[in-house]
Amino acid sequence: MNHAHESGVDPTGFPGRLARRRRVLGLTQEELADRLDVTRQAVQKWESGASQPGMEKLSALAETLDMSLDALVLGREAPPPPPEREGAPAGAPWENGETATQTAPPCPGRHAAFCRCWHYEYKSRRTLWGLPLVHIHLMSRGLCRAKGVLAIGNVATGLVALGGFSFGLVSLGAISLGLLFSLGGLSLGLVSLGAVAAGVLAAGAVALGWLALGASAAGQYAVGAAALGGKIAVGVSARADLLAIGRDSAQALHTLTPELFSQAAQFMQEERLPEVLEALVPSLPWLRDFLLRAALSVLGA
Repeated sequence: MNHAHESGVDPTGFPGRLARRRRVLGLTQEELADRLDVTRQAVQKWESGASQPGMEKLSALAETLDMSLDALVLGREAPPPPPEREGAPAGAPWENGETATQTAPPCPGRHAAFCRCWHYEYKSRRTLWGLPLVHIHLMSRGLCRAKGVLAIGNVATGLVALGGFSFGLVSLGAISLGLLFSLGGLSLGLVSLGAVAAGVLAAGAVALGWLALGASAAGQYAVGAAALGGKIAVGVSARADLLAIGRDSAQALHTLTPELFSQAAQFMQEERLPEVLEALVPSLPWLRDFLLRAALSVLGA
């Protein structure tokens, strides 16, 4: 029974295709609305033709319904499946092989705003732990998600993730969350590099970590223009609980500035600074060496 036709909606138009595809997938209007984070009434209006989704919701609709934008909005059939892989079982097509939708020419009517966009998706047949080895999902407008061992997309989730918003073991993006390594404008990870970085080892304009390096740095051990350290801070302006080494100012239980350094040459001759660092950082020689080099640079030695 053609529900779209009975309700007065053109079954060949966008509302009809949307309603028909939703029913094919066995989804209720409420279930589809939950996946898109909209109300059931919004889905009902789309299917009745009373309103149309914005570009971002349209992209999410196409992904949720497993359709290309051309197929959903314009009713164009998907391209034929790619040829069988060599060595693949007879008649077995590539699983979610490669699809690409190029920029559509201008079209008349109320869907014209949806036409000038491109969409590209590639998903490898090989999988690992149920994830494709490579998933690339890009779109000129709106957000689309890539999920794979290597994921590249506007929103990317994977062992290695690259995207505007990325989450993975190794993550690179404008906003990046990486369990091991993270690089981005705003990044969070075990090792984190970014304009704003937080991690065990963090480096950035603003850095927060166990070892933090940045214009503004805060951590157990902090090195930066403005450094705040739980134990040791080295910088132009430094403040710490135990040892602060600052070019302009230093506040801590023990402080060292260029003036004090030049007035007490024996401080280095007697190797007191290395001794102090060894006492404060007994089990990490690489960290002691790094802090010593940073201190000597700040002090002008």
